[in-house]
Amino acid sequence: MRAPFSRSMASFSLLIVAVLLSLVQLSMGSRRLMELYIPPVSDQLTYHHGSVLSGDIPVSILWYGNFSPTQRSIIADFIGSLTGAPNAATPSVGQWWGTIEQLYLSNAATNGQTATRVLLDEQVSDEQCSLGKSLTLAQIDQLAARVGSKKGGVALIFTDEDVIVEGFCSSRCGKHGSDAGAGTTHIWVGNSAKQCPGQCAWPFAQPVYGPQGAPLVAPNGHVGVDGMVMVLASMVAGTVTNPYGDGFYQGPQDAPLEACSACPGVYGSGAYPGNAGKLLVDTTTGASYNANGVNGRRYLLPALYNPATSSCDTLV
Repeated sequence: MRAPFSRSMASFSLLIVAVLLSLVQLSMGSRRLMELYIPPVSDQLTYHHGSVLSGDIPVSILWYGNFSPTQRSIIADFIGSLTGAPNAATPSVGQWWGTIEQLYLSNAATNGQTATRVLLDEQVSDEQCSLGKSLTLAQIDQLAARVGSKKGGVALIFTDEDVIVEGFCSSRCGKHGSDAGAGTTHIWVGNSAKQCPGQCAWPFAQPVYGPQGAPLVAPNGHVGVDGMVMVLASMVAGTVTNPYGDGFYQGPQDAPLEACSACPGVYGSGAYPGNAGKLLVDTTTGASYNANGVNGRRYLLPALYNPATSSCDTLV
């Protein structure tokens, strides 16, 4: 009387085994497909065989608006730390720059120039804001031309916390551009202290969107200017590795992801949305940082995308 029931159970067991075997095969097949998958070149940050900046890179500065001597020195010391502070404590701004050289500049055509030096050149001020306090991007280009950077150099335009720039806060915190014919580049960065610190000075200010967390303490005591250094670092990395739009980038040429912008919000290992990652903390001030510079300065610098590993490299 129990034979039919036994045969049914046996058939059911065989069915279960068959299903499990099918699932295993599907899983193994999916894994093999994932292992064989190579993203198309358009989805990778690669070298497009164009120009990068190398050799001596003279940097000129235009301070547009009011910047205190302390604010100026914070930014100038960062520039001086890129290649001019070999004895700085580690991790250092120089190590961060060295990663750019290792991952990018050494793998590009540099016309035989290997050593790279960033040299702080002329600094000029426009405290009266001669073009007004509401600027278009075209006017930023005018200011860059006024600075007159040397061939192979970079003109930096810094706007103070009261100056409004087209797209500032809504779509950008800074921007880099170039004149390929003249062989010059420029970078603009604004002070977001009054207008949008949560967007352009995070994690030193409460974020406007996304996961909310307590702001970190800025290493130099100026939320807006410490935020400017973070943006400037990203713009510098993009400028030297993709100065004229044909160097290292990912995606469309007119809206590329570059060395730092490919790693948004990553400053230390273990970063995730709303958390900048594992950082160093000054035991006296409680300030967070990941890089040391000249004159005892400390900064928070963005991660650099590693094209070889498709990962974000951090200093800490």
